[in-house]
Amino acid sequence: MSDPRHFLRSLFDAALAVASPENCMRPWLPARPPGRVVVVGAGKAAASMASVLESEWDGPLEGRVIVPYGHGVACESINVIEAAHPIPDAAGIKATNELLASVSDLTADDTVVCLISGGGSSLLCLPADGVSLTEKSRITSQLLLRGAAIHEINCVRKKLSAVKGGKLAAACAPATVLSLIISDVPGNDISSVASGPTVSDSSSPVEALDILERFEVSISATVLTAIQSSAATTLPAADVRILATSDDALLAASALAAEGGVTPYSLGDLAADARQLGIAHAAMAIQIAKGQGPVAPPCVILSGGETTVNVLGDGRGGRNGEYALSLAIALDGHASIFALACDTDGIDGAGDNAGSFVTPTTLSRASTAGLCSQTMLDQNDSYEFFSRNNDLIITGPTYTNVNDFRAIFVAAGPTE
Repeated sequence: MSDPRHFLRSLFDAALAVASPENCMRPWLPARPPGRVVVVGAGKAAASMASVLESEWDGPLEGRVIVPYGHGVACESINVIEAAHPIPDAAGIKATNELLASVSDLTADDTVVCLISGGGSSLLCLPADGVSLTEKSRITSQLLLRGAAIHEINCVRKKLSAVKGGKLAAACAPATVLSLIISDVPGNDISSVASGPTVSDSSSPVEALDILERFEVSISATVLTAIQSSAATTLPAADVRILATSDDALLAASALAAEGGVTPYSLGDLAADARQLGIAHAAMAIQIAKGQGPVAPPCVILSGGETTVNVLGDGRGGRNGEYALSLAIALDGHASIFALACDTDGIDGAGDNAGSFVTPTTLSRASTAGLCSQTMLDQNDSYEFFSRNNDLIITGPTYTNVNDFRAIFVAAGPTE
């Protein structure tokens, strides 16, 4: 392997390609329904999905989709609105009200197509009665900072929302609803993607309150009342189609690795603390390099899913950067091991990067530049670490999201 970084990037590009709306939507699209068709949706892939829908279906379409700032794609008849992510803003509330208005006067002869992808939870935003946007945003921020898993955050979000947890589908009645989903959640629980706006919600107020108590997030009396009075949403059977998942991304990367003579070893979707997972994966890779692992070099260890980060420092970085820096420290410059850790949406945390590379010289180059890797990890400052090391991976918006993608290449012998 002459260029391990190029190899790892090619695997990531293959994962992105298979999950792109241009490639994953068409096999799942039915014929255009007769009558009026209203298209709504939210998420990082929503505009790209809407564009593909317009290119595939003849006849008039209408509606609107909400995407993060910078994720817009030109559409002919479907209105694309940009709003804030991951913390909602007033633009998201305005857009959500407009979206609900577009499905408010439908009949049983009409069809609503809901385009749902990761990021939709913050974009499709309309707080429940008695809940302010300010407090809802504070609660979400604290859960994120304290390492809550996405299903836990979304459970709380559903109780604080007038549109999540199946309430969007209920607002579309009596029209037929077709949900097209690009999944960014481990296990592909459709009730968790964008907090399940078109899926029945069986979670209880007690579950949401338990999560808030466990992560020590305080709430006002009005929010407590809103959660306690929230009811489960039960919807009739509906047409829900999952277009792309993390599994698809890992399979595409595995196939490409095998074509190149590198054995893929896929761990599937994982959910754990980013630092601890980095340490565990480093140990596995080192054992494989010694010839004592489940596969022999040259091989690539692949995994997806979503890790969590407990933010204790005041640095900048996302969960993939946290994982990569922890991995690099644990590898300690191992001469045969290279890695890539990226978010498939192109944004890792609040940075402008998708993720980072790790090479055998990562720590030595950092030391030469005067960086203390452990101190920067303790400060949750992975972005600055990899930026100054010239190891950031910057893709810009990818217009899809099947969550994280991690690849560790173990060479047959030292390559650097």
